[in-house]
Amino acid sequence: MASANSDSLDIHSVFSVQELIKEPIISVPQQYVHLNQQNPTVSEFTGPLPTLPTIDFKQLVSVDTTDLELERLHSTCKEWGFFQLVNHEVCSSLMDELNHEIKQFYNLPLEEKMKYMVRPDDFQGYGKAKLEEKLDWGDRFYLITNPVHHRKPHLFPELPPSLRNTLECYLLELQRLAMKLLGFIAEALKMDLKEIEEMFDDGMQSVRMTYYPPCPQPENVIGLRPHSDATGITILNQVNGVDGLQIKKDGFWIPVKFIPDALVVNVGDILEIMSNGVYNSIEHRATINSEKERISIAYFVNPKFEAEVGPATSLINPQSPPLFRSMRMEKYVKDFFSRKLCGKSFLEHMKIESTEEATLLDGN
Repeated sequence: MASANSDSLDIHSVFSVQELIKEPIISVPQQYVHLNQQNPTVSEFTGPLPTLPTIDFKQLVSVDTTDLELERLHSTCKEWGFFQLVNHEVCSSLMDELNHEIKQFYNLPLEEKMKYMVRPDDFQGYGKAKLEEKLDWGDRFYLITNPVHHRKPHLFPELPPSLRNTLECYLLELQRLAMKLLGFIAEALKMDLKEIEEMFDDGMQSVRMTYYPPCPQPENVIGLRPHSDATGITILNQVNGVDGLQIKKDGFWIPVKFIPDALVVNVGDILEIMSNGVYNSIEHRATINSEKERISIAYFVNPKFEAEVGPATSLINPQSPPLFRSMRMEKYVKDFFSRKLCGKSFLEHMKIESTEEATLLDGN
């Protein structure tokens, strides 16, 4: 598509950047230009890059090393909110197979992928949930995968069989891993293990498969705008080894250099709320490569729909009053998806802002 036509996009181009770049483009269409993506108070890191902490899952589960690794996990969740998880026990051949299947899906003709298009008044499916004034440079497929009865019949069950079966196996592996991780997090926080198990067992889980095409002007676009995840934890698999994730740390955007076969785990808003601010969800974004495509799959781990999202009761006392309001998970999800993705704005919405409101929450 030539620059002369760049502002007259058809509906296919708006829903698929992959479709947009099938013909060479000279300049980025205005719908995708994010000239203000560089916050003047947040800069690229120019010195030696800090290294994202690594947590060794094998050392977490080993009796001989668990205490030391638990300390590392606790300090990392407080200071970084992000870590690379190695020796995570997710089968490498399964990860390779899933990577292949996601690539195959995005290589399908657009007409095939449009069968899964996001429907009006919904946020699940392929494409954008709603057309915003400015669009991100990426094609997404988001779907709730658990509880199973919440799966949309036209989405997960209708995926190409090889992708569906491989994804199902991957989800089972990540479910096991996530529950073990949450158990260690509860132990690190010294909170009641039953409290976290009751909230997250058979909870809401979802995935987002994203394809970020290359862009001739990557400085003018954003793959995924800055935000914190509204989750308990998120587990990210960088499918094709092309970097692009950046996290905001100490006022700088720091690119994450993935360790091969590692998974990146981050603290979500719900875990910050549950920990009553002890742990921090961190803003992050996806940047675009000028020459290479990037593919990722994010797995989002949340409490069950009927759970009450709020500070853990085992962490609240007169010296540590609740900093966040409580809300039923089902309403939390609806409220989150009714808002634009913007920094940590949703978490700010959950904060208790006055003594009067705290008193109301306590029921006095």
